[in-house]
Amino acid sequence: MQKRYTTWNEYLRKNFGEKIFKVPIDAGFDCPNRDGTVAHGGCTFCTVSGSGDMILEPEAPIADQFAAEVTQFHKKWPGVKKYIVYFQNFTNTHAPVEVLRERFEQAVNQPDVIGISIGTRPDCLPDDVVEYLAELNRRMEVWIDLGLQTTYEKTSDMINRAHDYETYVDAVRRLRVHGINVCTHLINGLPGETTEMMLENVRRMVLDSDIQGVKLHLLHLMKQTRLQRDYHEGKLQLMSQEEYVQVICDQLELIPKEIVIHRLTGDAPRDLIIGPMWSLKKWEVLNSIDAEMERRGSIQGCKDVRKSGLITF
Repeated sequence: MQKRYTTWNEYLRKNFGEKIFKVPIDAGFDCPNRDGTVAHGGCTFCTVSGSGDMILEPEAPIADQFAAEVTQFHKKWPGVKKYIVYFQNFTNTHAPVEVLRERFEQAVNQPDVIGISIGTRPDCLPDDVVEYLAELNRRMEVWIDLGLQTTYEKTSDMINRAHDYETYVDAVRRLRVHGINVCTHLINGLPGETTEMMLENVRRMVLDSDIQGVKLHLLHLMKQTRLQRDYHEGKLQLMSQEEYVQVICDQLELIPKEIVIHRLTGDAPRDLIIGPMWSLKKWEVLNSIDAEMERRGSIQGCKDVRKSGLITF
């Protein structure tokens, strides 16, 4: 069935002519709001192992991690021959550029790697790092996965992001000067944010920054996080599946068709998640989003915030 939004797989097949694996790597970086550079404790939703809970061998050398992940993928898709390495865990530009170069080059020089995706924060992109990323971008497909999570300063302070919205806008501008692709992360269901605020997050993101991709996530309540305290104090209300599906569809309608939807829900380890437990049924959630878009007769960008008028399927 044809999707009613521009998927990451569709983008890759259109640009490379085949299916491509995105291979997650843990390169051993930390975060500036964990190590005291800008704050302590990390984001309130982040576990002690960061966003790399699903990586198979996070302690192994980069080449070994790559081999393990590719072997696992090939059990399901044996015919895939090209890869994008994904530096996923924590803040992957939070180090001197010499360190970044040493670690990134280990990955991009693995066999059949055609690109790199780098998860980072807007406040960890100094000029020399951006210049190195521009160099990489001249050699291969480069995506910067930029954590924003919310456009609201009050929410940002509450979850301990430790950077402001303008820092994000400026980071995107400096990356785009070099033609580097940017995928922005937003989280739905953050403490205190209403449906209207979640939609406004998308409006601001699209209107204020020249992005090429977006990841929309559900807030997962995880064990060993500071968010547990907010939940037990009644400051956090977990979203229902129906609420989440409705918000996602509303957001998709606002996002221009040319922006690639990298993700509409996240993965969480079953042994660490407190809720919402329905989020573990990933394909059920995605199928519900497809069904709701079809029920509405809508597509991504039918209410494009950059344009006037409606677009029909």
